[in-house]
Amino acid sequence: MTGVFSAQPAKQEAAGLAIHKKSASDWVVALAGNPNVGKSTVFNALTGMRQHTGNWPGKTVMNAQGACNFGGKGYVMVDVPGCYSLSASSAEEEAARDFICYGQPDAVAVICDAACLERSLTLALQVIEAAPRVVVGVNLMDEAAKKGIRIDLEALSKRLGVPVVGLAARSGEGIDKLMEALEAVLEAPAQGPRSPVTYPGYAERALERLAPLAAKAAGRASSPRRFALQLLEGGGTGKDPALAAALDEVRGQLEKEGITPEKLRDDLAESVVRAASDICGEVLRGQEGCDRRDRLLDRLFTSKLTGFPIMLLLLFGIFWLTLSGANIPSALLADGLFWLEGKMAAGLLAAGVPEAAVSLLIHGGYRVMAWVVSVMLPPMAIFFPLFTLLEDFGYLPRVAFNLDRCFKGCRACGKQSLTMCMGLGCNAAGVTGCRIIESPRERLIAIITNSFIPCNGRFPMILSLTSLFFASGLPGAAGPFIGAAMLVGVLLIGVGMTLLVSRILSATVLRGMPSSFTLELPPYRRPQVGKVIVRSVLDRTLKVLLRAVATAVPAGLLIWLLANVQANGATLLAAFTDFLEPLGRALGMDGVVLAGFLLGLPANEIVIPVIVMAYTAGSSLAEISGTALFDLLAGNGWTPVTAFSVILFSLMHWPCATTCLTIFKETRSVKWTLLSILIPTACGMAACFLVNLIF
Repeated sequence: MTGVFSAQPAKQEAAGLAIHKKSASDWVVALAGNPNVGKSTVFNALTGMRQHTGNWPGKTVMNAQGACNFGGKGYVMVDVPGCYSLSASSAEEEAARDFICYGQPDAVAVICDAACLERSLTLALQVIEAAPRVVVGVNLMDEAAKKGIRIDLEALSKRLGVPVVGLAARSGEGIDKLMEALEAVLEAPAQGPRSPVTYPGYAERALERLAPLAAKAAGRASSPRRFALQLLEGGGTGKDPALAAALDEVRGQLEKEGITPEKLRDDLAESVVRAASDICGEVLRGQEGCDRRDRLLDRLFTSKLTGFPIMLLLLFGIFWLTLSGANIPSALLADGLFWLEGKMAAGLLAAGVPEAAVSLLIHGGYRVMAWVVSVMLPPMAIFFPLFTLLEDFGYLPRVAFNLDRCFKGCRACGKQSLTMCMGLGCNAAGVTGCRIIESPRERLIAIITNSFIPCNGRFPMILSLTSLFFASGLPGAAGPFIGAAMLVGVLLIGVGMTLLVSRILSATVLRGMPSSFTLELPPYRRPQVGKVIVRSVLDRTLKVLLRAVATAVPAGLLIWLLANVQANGATLLAAFTDFLEPLGRALGMDGVVLAGFLLGLPANEIVIPVIVMAYTAGSSLAEISGTALFDLLAGNGWTPVTAFSVILFSLMHWPCATTCLTIFKETRSVKWTLLSILIPTACGMAACFLVNLIF
């Protein structure tokens, strides 16, 4: 099975999603389900793609689609964001609801969690009454079996009135059976949506009154009953005057009976939950005490007494291992790449290439690229697998739970902590992930403050400077120990600034009270170490490295030109750094460092290479790494205070170009994009100025 990828923003009208069919006869299948039930794992297994999955909710925030073939027939699989109900309350839930109800998929596959079947069935029941062709896949059957949970799939199928298939998607079990069930329902005549839920008498009477009029307005792919339910829950009526009049009449009658809108919504939701509970009572066996181990671990990881200390110790351990393991492979990689540089330059010169061109291409573009690779690759190859293991284990939602109280105190949403975790990988992904926050006010706060969390483009620089100025030269294990402690401290500064700025924004330009949210704590799972390593290397380390290389080579060419083109007796780079020198000194740095940050706007990975090339004055970046880099920086006036100022400014300055563009796409506002740039920059400048003033 092979796939082609496409993604659309979650705020779009899902009916307008551009479906990329290879053939007009391809079937379109929506994959729906609660967050963290393995829906994206099923999608990846079917399409051969690598939609990022994780053992925590909120990973999928947009519709993704991929192609697959089964039984000689083409399918377009659409992975919609996870949701708990078709009564949407957030942007990503709207995207899921709109595509399922109005995007006209040929079928919907609802993925459920075998260990939390009752919760999953509340969505499945709603989808069954909204879509004409539905298949239910009960995933994580292997985990349920380990907990002693048994599910009568045949009885469940009879109760729901749709095919039900057992799955263990992480190991690929049941995927073919799911496709066989989809093939069967797609080739059979459509039966139309069913009504598996019985609502209170007054609601059923209202639905009977509205359903005939809703049939025309709902469209051919949506159930009139489901559309009428959405109207009762507070949805609009479009441009249909007859439907609007009928809805007003129904609401007026309900008011006479003492049925408030709040009671109506509660009763409708309770009916779905009761139906799911009744079904589970018939088909589930052996679920008593199945989550005892998870609850014991939760008391350890999320209690007020032990939650934060364990979180800090885990971060410290990851950073210590990263610092301890990165130095030797980094030096070996640098030696090999710079040895290759000499061979390449000699070969080009022997082939008759002009010396200036060789210097530009090899000593400019290639040398910067080699430096970036040798410095970035080893720490990323250690840090990302370790961090992904925590994610796969299910620990990240516990971090969000611990931080929730802090964000509530700042009048922000606790879900912001989840977007911070996304920002550790990439701030652009963290900004996109802010769609999981329902409140527009709190979503803006999360977007503006996401760049206070160091992304994987800034981590290598912070790691290198911490190692060189604070960890090296100390005896034994003291160096990595001190360096890891400092890295934890830097991350805590980023979290602290996120909370502080969130509180200030909540009290000024984005005033308001915090909204509540439900955070699902997924079950603990034994990490799949092999898959975690492959995924972290392919999806994170190499992806970041390729982006760094793609920006480092042209940056190296540009910097070489700036360092070699002269005007008024000085190079352009020297003139630029001299202009920035007074401001740089006031911030505890110098003009070269500020120039590095400005020229590193396309990608933070090239900031240090720019600084080094400017210090080597003129021709090209020196072949430098390890202690030689320390000698160069120290020879240009760097002290531990300078290094700390650079680390602080790296933590707090303008986002990279990709993140800035993502912020504009998410907010559609120049104002909020500029504030997202200016606020972290102002905080970074103020922090550096204070450090310089004190020391």
